[in-house]
Amino acid sequence: MDAVQLLTRMVEIKSVSENEREVAEYLVEYMSENGLEAHIDDAGNAVGIKSGKITAEEQVEDLVLLGHMDTVPGDIPVRQEGDLLFGRGSVDAKGPLATFVAATIQAQIAENRRVIVVGAVEEEISTSKGAHYAKDQYSPVACVIGEPSNWDAITLGYKGQFLVKYRLEQEVGHTAGANSAVGEKAVIWWQKIQEHCESFNEERNKLFDQLLPTLRHIQTSSDGLTEVAEVIVGIRLPLDVDIPQLKNTVCNFDEHAEIDCYSHEEAYKSDKNNGLVRAFLKSIRQQNARPRFKTKTGTSDMNSVGPKWQCPIVAYGPGDSTLDHTPNEHISISEYLRAIEVLKSVLEDSGTLQQKKCK
Repeated sequence: MDAVQLLTRMVEIKSVSENEREVAEYLVEYMSENGLEAHIDDAGNAVGIKSGKITAEEQVEDLVLLGHMDTVPGDIPVRQEGDLLFGRGSVDAKGPLATFVAATIQAQIAENRRVIVVGAVEEEISTSKGAHYAKDQYSPVACVIGEPSNWDAITLGYKGQFLVKYRLEQEVGHTAGANSAVGEKAVIWWQKIQEHCESFNEERNKLFDQLLPTLRHIQTSSDGLTEVAEVIVGIRLPLDVDIPQLKNTVCNFDEHAEIDCYSHEEAYKSDKNNGLVRAFLKSIRQQNARPRFKTKTGTSDMNSVGPKWQCPIVAYGPGDSTLDHTPNEHISISEYLRAIEVLKSVLEDSGTLQQKKCK
């Protein structure tokens, strides 16, 4: 089976978060048949390992390619139209994960290097179960996160985030009365968050450096005696925000409500002066392109493993990230094949990815 068939089959297998077993079994079988040592780990991740010639065990460099198998919900008929493959997960992020698998199979891995491909579970939900498990299993010298960056670009950083649940309950009052309804109070609380973020963002021109709030859910209900407002807000975080102070501020905007800040992930940005980045730049230039650097306003498994591993880390993969989670999600087959060639050259590059192992 060629690389296009691999990706097509992966996209055909539905794998909404917490339901990744079928695609994990398929990947393990595929990797095993193509020369990798493969298994499903205790978290449900699909893992495949391939080594170059080992001349000295103490000199072995582990390179982790950490992608994810799960997708958001949404049934998009899988089909190929010309150069484009449509289907849920084609961009986010089965395209990048298939790139990892195909490149590792095709590559002559550099001497004293071990490549560990991980197809993680639950990246699309707040648990990030697969990445949190993987971060305690490996101590790599470098890591590549499987997320769409376009084939000629690498991503150096992702914003952080936390989610906030707001719940306000009070006795029902007459609409002509002096007391505001719970819905009005919830809206005022949300507006205060927006105002705070706007103030923080003054003179910060880059989205990566700003606080970015989103209203994810709001509803009111009543049983005739009491009324309830429930809200969920997400706030995307820059590198330099004081998170405890921000949480305290958000909670104090309405002292009468129950407010819970949860699912906290700090922003993370990697340095670009290292062997991993140089290998990618060299490989992209060999494909007659000018490499680009990106930072993203979303989050990824980089936020989960980067702080623990403290090693060179980038995100890479084919695909246009603006198509993530959309009804029109699709990936260019030709771009996917070029990404495989880029990553294959990185895996074969004999240069040291880092002089010392990660923490």
